[in-house]
Formats: sequence, C-alpha cells, structure tokens
Amino acid sequence: LNGATASVVRLNEDRNIIVLVSVPVQRYRAVLGALVLSTTGGEINDVLNAERRVSFLTFGFVALVTAVLSVLLASTIAEPIRRLSAAAERVRRGINKRVEIPDFTTRRDEIGHLSGSIREMTQALYNRIDAIEAFAADVSHELKNPLTSLRSAVETLTFVKTDEQRKKLVDIVKHDVKRLDRLITDISDASRLDAELARNEQQPVDMVKLLTAIIHLSNETRKEEQAEISFESARLPAGMDPVRGYLLLGHDSRIGQVARNLLDNARSFTAPGTKIAVRLRRVGTEIEFRVDDSGPGIRPDNLERIFERF
Repeated sequence: LNGATASVVRLNEDRNIIVLVSVPVQRYRAVLGALVLSTTGGEINDVLNAERRVSFLTFGFVALVTAVLSVLLASTIAEPIRRLSAAAERVRRGINKRVEIPDFTTRRDEIGHLSGSIREMTQALYNRIDAIEAFAADVSHELKNPLTSLRSAVETLTFVKTDEQRKKLVDIVKHDVKRLDRLITDISDASRLDAELARNEQQPVDMVKLLTAIIHLSNETRKEEQAEISFESARLPAGMDPVRGYLLLGHDSRIGQVARNLLDNARSFTAPGTKIAVRLRRVGTEIEFRVDDSGPGIRPDNLERIFERF
C-alpha cells in the first residue's frame, strides 16, 4: 500500500510452498489499493515433483542405456579381445603344441582384422617351427650317412693287409670328408638363406623384366653347343592392369636364383641344337613360370622330392 511491489514465499500448514505477489493500484501516483495474487497450496510442489520425476526417469533411462551398451561392448569388443589374448598366452606357454586361435574374421571391423592377423602370424610361427624340425631331421640324416661310412672305413683300416686295400679305404675316407665338408657348406648356406628371407622385406618384383634380363644374360654367355632359351609372356586377362599384372611380392635376387637354377638344369639335360622355351602367364591369382626342355624328365614318383632339402 506504500506504492511498492512486494513478493513473499512461505509454507502453509501442510508444508506446501505458496508464492504471493502484491502490486499497488495507482491513479496519478495515488495508491487506491493493492492487487494480491497467490498460488494455491501444493501447486508449486506438484510442478517440482513432476520435474523431479522427469529428472529421475531421464537418469534411470540413461543408466539403463549405459548398462545395456556396456554389456554389448563387453560382448562384442572386450570378450573377443580377452579370448585372443588368452590364446596368444597359450601359444607363448605351450609352443610345442598347436593352439587354435579364435576366428573372428567374419567381422568386418578391427577385431576381425586383428583375429586374422594373429591367426596368420601363429600359422607362420608353426610353419617356421616345422621347417626348423624338418631341417634338423634332414641335417641329421644327411650327416649320418658319411659319418657311418667314415666309421666303417676307419674301423676296417686296422685290419687290412695290402696297400691296395688300404689305399681304397683312404680314398673312401677322403671322399666322405669332402662330402661332409660339402654338406656343412650347404647347411650353412641354407641357414643363412632362411635367416635372410625372414629378415628382408619383400618388394614388388616385375617377373617380365626379371626373366627377360636373366634369359638375355644366359643367351649372351652360353657356349655354342648349349641350347638357346626363348621367352614368351602370355597376354593378361581382360580388365587386368598391364602394369601390375606380372608384379609379385618377394625377393628379386632369390626368385632370380630359382629361375637360374631351373634354366641351368634344363640346359644341362637338353641336347645341342634344341631350344628351351620359357613361358610366363597369369593363372587366377597366381603367376606361372614354366620351363620346357627336351630332356629325359623326372619320374612322376620323384616329382615331389624336387622340393626336399639337399
């Protein structure tokens, strides 16, 4: 009533919030009365309770979604990684027995890529172990023969009575010693080659350029009675990039060594006046390098032995 606006917040007997606002009613600065507005009991409390319910429901919904997402993430990410980690640990502890790595390669995400990489890495490790075991077995087998022959010759040497027999045994000993020396050299070369192939990175190799250079050099340095080598590369399938069609990942020096070995072998068994044909073609995802000569060939039951060591 003194001309000022006033507001009051108080609690009624039921502990409900009530807000009262009063404004003066004036005419030419004369206060004629006052207008008082008041909320009803519990009206503001109802609004506050409704807001609290919305807040609690929102929090509960967010918590539920978080829990569901946590379970999904645990089952789709954490659990596969845990299984991969456990499998890798089993490989580390039991290297002598095969451990199956979980296969998640059907997944098109990082977990699937990781699973495929670990499986390939483990398979390469097992292949390496098998190769080492086979190498050791081959070395043992190859060394045992000349050693047995040496032992027999040395044991027999004390019993011979003639110089001719003694000379024959000495020749056997010399031959076996040379054979042992050659085997040890081959073993050293094979070990060094395996280490080199394992350490060096593979690079793109153009098979057309590589074979062209090797065959050109071989023809230039051949003797007159040796066979000439011809080279032909087949046309690539339609739609294949002509630049990358005959590219492969590998070690050019070692691939070249394989090619030279095949060509030298073919030339040594080819009659004078004939030719050796080298053909290169694409077969699906593979590159086929073929050497045809007029030699006697290899019996079918011995074909697989070509790739055995020594």
